[in-house]
Amino acid sequence: MLERLGRFLLRRRWAVLAAALVALVAAGAFGGSAVTKLKSGGFDDPAAESTRAARVLREQFGAGDPNLVLLVTAKDGRVDDPAVAAAGQALTRRLAAEPDLAQVVSYWASGAPALKSTDGSQALVLARITGDEEDMDTRAAALTGAYARDDPTLRVQVGGQAQVFREVGEQVEADLARAEAIAVPITLLLLVLVFASAVAGALPLAVGGFAIVGTLLVLRALAEVTDVSIYALNLTTALGLGLAIDYSLFIVSRYREELRAGRAEADALVATMRTAGRTVLFSAATVAVSLLALLVFPLYFLRSFGYAGIAVVALAAVGALVVLPALLAVLGRRVDRFRLPIGRRRAATTEVPAGAAASRHAPRTQPGTGFWQRVATGVMRRPLPIALAVVAFLVLLGSPFLGVRFGLPDDRVLPAHAQGRQVAEAVRGNFATDEAGALSVVAPGIGDPRAHLADIDGYAAALSRLDGVQRVDALTGTYSDGRRLQGQLTAGAAIAPEARRFAAADGTWLSVVPSVEPGSAAGEDLVAAVRDLQAPLGAQVTGPSAQLVDTKASLFGNLPAAAAVIALVTFALLFLMTGSLVIPAKALVLNLLSLTAVYGAMVYIFQDGHGAGLLGFTPTGTIDTSMPVLLFCIAFGLSMDYEVFLLSRIKEEHDRTGDTVAAVAAGLERTGRIVTTAAALLAIVFIAFATSEVSFLKLFGVGTALAILVDATLIRALLVPAFMRLAGRANWWAPAPLRRLYARAGLREAPGAGGA
Repeated sequence: MLERLGRFLLRRRWAVLAAALVALVAAGAFGGSAVTKLKSGGFDDPAAESTRAARVLREQFGAGDPNLVLLVTAKDGRVDDPAVAAAGQALTRRLAAEPDLAQVVSYWASGAPALKSTDGSQALVLARITGDEEDMDTRAAALTGAYARDDPTLRVQVGGQAQVFREVGEQVEADLARAEAIAVPITLLLLVLVFASAVAGALPLAVGGFAIVGTLLVLRALAEVTDVSIYALNLTTALGLGLAIDYSLFIVSRYREELRAGRAEADALVATMRTAGRTVLFSAATVAVSLLALLVFPLYFLRSFGYAGIAVVALAAVGALVVLPALLAVLGRRVDRFRLPIGRRRAATTEVPAGAAASRHAPRTQPGTGFWQRVATGVMRRPLPIALAVVAFLVLLGSPFLGVRFGLPDDRVLPAHAQGRQVAEAVRGNFATDEAGALSVVAPGIGDPRAHLADIDGYAAALSRLDGVQRVDALTGTYSDGRRLQGQLTAGAAIAPEARRFAAADGTWLSVVPSVEPGSAAGEDLVAAVRDLQAPLGAQVTGPSAQLVDTKASLFGNLPAAAAVIALVTFALLFLMTGSLVIPAKALVLNLLSLTAVYGAMVYIFQDGHGAGLLGFTPTGTIDTSMPVLLFCIAFGLSMDYEVFLLSRIKEEHDRTGDTVAAVAAGLERTGRIVTTAAALLAIVFIAFATSEVSFLKLFGVGTALAILVDATLIRALLVPAFMRLAGRANWWAPAPLRRLYARAGLREAPGAGGA
């Protein structure tokens, strides 16, 4: 199939390039606006109790968690001073008159002590922006411009979830532009040095541009029919550029090898497609499978990484197997134009790319003379102690993960200068309670709530006695420590104005204001206590703490299915490539082992804060719950990418010689330099994206880069040779029925060996 594609590209090279250029321009025109359609949320499970309760709260009661906070600071005095109070009341009235706002309440309008800071110099105005996430973002931007001010009497800062999400979205766009400005010039320079040619070095960037712009179009189209997270843009650019480098390195290197072996330009391209092209196609499939597992999760934050990842992998493969060969067909031997003198001496002995069967004309590195062959041979002389030492080292690096504490991203993902974060920091530090962190206990479908006043009273009193509860506000009044502090219970009496928000025609709800940090373990315990408390009204619980509990349950509940998808499909693909059951099992185990170091570093650095000053982030004592899942799928896929390149070459050598030790040494020698170079370039790309000022994206960049480096060094160079030496002939074992299956359907690299 790939040979036929290569011949077609030779005949239709200009038509293919013209079609690719038209597609690129169209994708840029329509996909360039993708960022305006993407959203900054996606951390909720739509089917979770907290999400369903929040929906009921909005639709039936016109209520919900406040997502807009105005922090008002008296410049010279206290918020109760007449001039400040008058300005605060005017501010409240003005905000209440704004469209698309509900539940506007302030210290000056309600007199609630919780809305005044402990030193009396600050007060809060709370409100809820109605509509979806896009409406919330738009209104937050407009309200910030209209209300943020600093005059001789008051300083007004705008915060709340709406403002934080808006600022995160803006920060992601700015970070993306900065990362691209760093990554593209550096990788271009290094590619030119690696290829020792300006023309060859520029080709991977052409493939990367094709994949990235095409993926933006895919995301733009998906955003019309489903929610897509703005954070997926980071993966689009990093993975598109990184895989383009990986695949182009192998395709271009193989093509240059064939030319140096004396083949004609057309024959060199066909041979490249038949060998290295097949491995690239197979590798892309393994990476896509790992990212496919992200679609198992209901959180659209994770699903969006799956959408972007699968699209960019597919388009990087198309770019490498269609656009790049067409360019090579046009360039021919001019691919080496503008050569640098540094590459001339090694031209005759450059390693054959991973997965590319050396032609009978191609020069070979003599056994025992190459660096990577010496490494492999040295490891296989002492496989057991080296394997034990590396495994022990990786386990040690992973040990901090035993103390992991999960949380959800909050304002502290932003840099310290962000207004939304400054407001949240002031609320946490200067106010006795966190009104925005209240739990909402929703009881719909009970009929007229005035017929259930006794039940509401008893339930509210019981809630107020729970550990971690500051007070409970309900239709029947305000409660603390099991006592009703104010309110009425007379069935025929009119509902007090401050309590009307708790009543609807067919239900009621209660607000449970915590005395503990909503995102802490104590906050999670409070959710469990509220849900365990016998509710006479059949209530559901929502709020920040409930969202954290439900998100963790959703992620951990779906993780086995995602892991099963990755393991089973990857195992099947590696079996089709090797004909062995042992090698796929070994690959899965070693890839999991390589992630231990990443997970340990994730906790040591980003949870515990070691190096926070150097990296420029604020540790919160928790790790975003979705990050381990995201890193697992992406890092596992990239690890399999390099596994395929190495194993394909080892398998080819073993088929040729029947000697496992020689095959491993030759395979590592033939792939070592290119795999290491590709891994280093890919790590540089992700490190560039770790310059983001959004802390969990910084974690994503650092974690992925570390996973790539660990895999390309400790795993590929040391553990793979050691384990394959220890397994010996058992490496290639499979029961007879599966051997027959492989003989019919297996994928082989060597020319003429069969397989498709």
